[in-house]
Amino acid sequence: MAGQLSAIESFDVERYKKARRSAGAAKATVNRELATLSHLLNQAVEWKWIKSKSVKIARFKEDNQRIVYLTDDQCVALLEAAASDHNENVHAFVMVGLHTGMRHAEILAIRREDVDVGKRVIWVPQAKAGSREQPITRELAEYLERRMDMLPPGCDWVFPSPGGATGHVHTIRKAFRRSAERAGLDPDQITPHTLRHTAVTHLVQAGVDLPTVQRISGHKTLSMVARYAHQSGSHIEAAMDRLEGRVSGTWEDNIRKLEPKSLA
Repeated sequence: MAGQLSAIESFDVERYKKARRSAGAAKATVNRELATLSHLLNQAVEWKWIKSKSVKIARFKEDNQRIVYLTDDQCVALLEAAASDHNENVHAFVMVGLHTGMRHAEILAIRREDVDVGKRVIWVPQAKAGSREQPITRELAEYLERRMDMLPPGCDWVFPSPGGATGHVHTIRKAFRRSAERAGLDPDQITPHTLRHTAVTHLVQAGVDLPTVQRISGHKTLSMVARYAHQSGSHIEAAMDRLEGRVSGTWEDNIRKLEPKSLA
């Protein structure tokens, strides 16, 4: 099996994608299959079946992709479920994800030395859009300080895996899936990446301007962040209420003068 996995090349992945699309599979379906392949390769690296995950797995850009995110109550339920899981890393993973919006791989690759609880930042040396300083909340800073105090002396990683090839955990999908199920969530819909969607969506709904959200999330372009500005929800209603307040107050008299004339 190890030989077969290490023999997979980018050309093989692209050929598979083309064959699946020709067979009528939706882009979203193929992307889920590619996610499974990526997970298997990550697991093979952790188990030392292969030296590294050298193949690049480029997924399809899905049309009209709906952004799935967690409500406040669902966040609480997921955190509680993760805290009761036998995997000691999954609760910390959910905490970091919800409090930062960092990507799955970025979270698991956090080095102890890259966490500055005083400045409340995490240094991310290998992000998609280049290295960056990731701001963190006060609550997360305190949580990470406690977690790092409990790590073994000399441990370099916040999510250590002593038997792994790199020394840190590469994937947490199984434990996350268990936690999602225990929280009453659909594990096929709620994935580790949902934490990123949730953090960014809640920032937008809180009224944070998009350039600042981009600075926090590490998205490459502003247009990528704009996808999270959903056209529905309580934050939109609140914004329209504020507009109505301005219109019905300051502009009320002028608007009366502009009543539409009868077309009869």
